[in-house]
Amino acid sequence: MKKAYFNWSSGKDSSLALYKVLQEQEFQIDKLITNINKDYQRVSMHGLHESLLEAQAESIGIPLEKIEFPADVTMDLYNQKMKEKTSELKAQGYEHAVFGDIFLEDLRTYRDSKLEEVGISGVYPLWKKDTKTLLYEFLELGFKTITVCTNAKLLGEEFVGRIIDEDFIKDLPDAIDVCGENGEFHTFCFDGPIFKEPVQFEIGEKIKRSYTLNKDDSQNCHSSTKEKVKSYDTSFWYCDLKKI
Repeated sequence: MKKAYFNWSSGKDSSLALYKVLQEQEFQIDKLITNINKDYQRVSMHGLHESLLEAQAESIGIPLEKIEFPADVTMDLYNQKMKEKTSELKAQGYEHAVFGDIFLEDLRTYRDSKLEEVGISGVYPLWKKDTKTLLYEFLELGFKTITVCTNAKLLGEEFVGRIIDEDFIKDLPDAIDVCGENGEFHTFCFDGPIFKEPVQFEIGEKIKRSYTLNKDDSQNCHSSTKEKVKSYDTSFWYCDLKKI
């Protein structure tokens, strides 16, 4: 099998993509890589505390490595640290990097261009699949996931801290992608066929946070529209999950 590492976000798309790669047995996945906000000890964008990330990796049975960034990371620093890490991974014999992206062309182009600089190829098991079909497949396989972050301009407080099920899908506004591929929401996957046992947690408080981001500091978000503006204001609802 080909040696590959997996870019693990802690959410549902990563979980389904990892499941598919493991089933197909073309790639040997022996490392999960996750970006962490070191100032808050949380998964970048998702806001998930790293204790739950670590519990995920332990249940999956694949070693986890974190790339730590400060809360005020710039695009230059992000690119520098990512190149250092991917160069290190290349030196360890990794020639493929797996992602859970589905249809954002500009994000894939960005990833592939940066990987090409160090001689690594991107792999996208979910690429161009219908998102509604993917979500129903995810649920039918027995995966369980909860929303931990929503874009407050698109989804209200009632959508964060919710288990994704048939009712959640029905309640989503028509303009929202059911997989949140445009950054509408992010999730934490806590059970399913890739886990030896469910990750135990309890739901904490919901918090709304607002940010003003410069274009050059928005590299790790999902919206392609950011590239068309110099800066933008946005708000997010977060649901704090606590490891049991």
